[in-house]
Amino acid sequence: MQKKELLIVIYTITILLSVMYATQPLQPLLANEFEVSIVKASSFTAVIMLFLAISPIIYGYILESVKTKKVLIIASVTLFITNLALGFANNYEIFLIIRTIEAMVIPAILTACMSILANDKENTKLNMSIYVAATVFGGLVGRVFSGFIAEEFGWRVVFFSLSFALLIGLYFIKQLSFEGDANLVKPKIKDITNILKDKRFIVIYSLMFTIFFVFAGLLNILPFRIKELIPETSETQIGLLYLGYGMGIIISLTIHKIVKFFKKELRTVVAGVVIFIISTSLFLSSNALFLFSVVFLFCIGMFTVHTVSTRIANSLKASQKALTSGMYLTFYYIGGAFGSIIPSIVYAKYGWDFTIYMFVFVLTLILIFVHLNRRLFKAFN
Repeated sequence: MQKKELLIVIYTITILLSVMYATQPLQPLLANEFEVSIVKASSFTAVIMLFLAISPIIYGYILESVKTKKVLIIASVTLFITNLALGFANNYEIFLIIRTIEAMVIPAILTACMSILANDKENTKLNMSIYVAATVFGGLVGRVFSGFIAEEFGWRVVFFSLSFALLIGLYFIKQLSFEGDANLVKPKIKDITNILKDKRFIVIYSLMFTIFFVFAGLLNILPFRIKELIPETSETQIGLLYLGYGMGIIISLTIHKIVKFFKKELRTVVAGVVIFIISTSLFLSSNALFLFSVVFLFCIGMFTVHTVSTRIANSLKASQKALTSGMYLTFYYIGGAFGSIIPSIVYAKYGWDFTIYMFVFVLTLILIFVHLNRRLFKAFN
């Protein structure tokens, strides 16, 4: 793969993830703007998680025999239009409908970008590490800059600026020479049930469902918590809360050294879960500056578990790697979809401390579950 084409794919992924997560630090502002509850404001992120969850299962049939470049162009044009529309939205219902349209399109672009990177057989592992790093960087940029732009120029400018970035991306996408098909998985029920008969996959999929449930849930309601502690907190300051998300880039690019330190992959996963539980419990603090620093530890735990679990899931079965990987993403994003809604309901009804106790409880359960089944992973314990 030429360096120019790799940079185009990285840029596309970065802007795409920025679109996905731009609303997260703006949720308290949008809740006030549209006069809706925390739960309704959280749905702006949840709807995208939901479509990312079902995309590995259904998009193989929808996008069968469609050229990757064509998918990228059509989807990018759609996102350009929808982001412009978001900037003009005047009520909650219209805003949510537009976000739903974006949710249908985003998985197609992600899949297309992954297909282009995977097509470079000589650098597949490196390209996948770059893919993960680009998704993390995009999520970081989207959160941090949306807060800053919203405070300085107004929240509508956030979506106008994203449309401009997408327009630039569209210009670059047209220069891609890759003309291959998307090579999407078309799973059958029988294939899915056969994989789930292997308890090791149940362990890994349950683990990532729970981890991302907590991760998405806590980061989704954190802006409301900060506003609760310090009502005068600006959108820029809320955006800066997510700087710790950048730890995902460091973890994804150095995971081989981390695994080497713990000697085995499953031990690394357990260590990551323990760090995740400890950091989650630290969110009980009412010191906003301390919460900012805890996000860094929180992200270290999450991305350690996520990165190593992906490697384990992809190595458990010699065949059907595309399907096992797709199912991993399905469980991962279903956890994120539930995490974007349920904790918001709990937080609105029972408060912050109860929500954190709930998170710690479910994390403790999954840690016990992984520990009890550790002997299933003979190659990893």
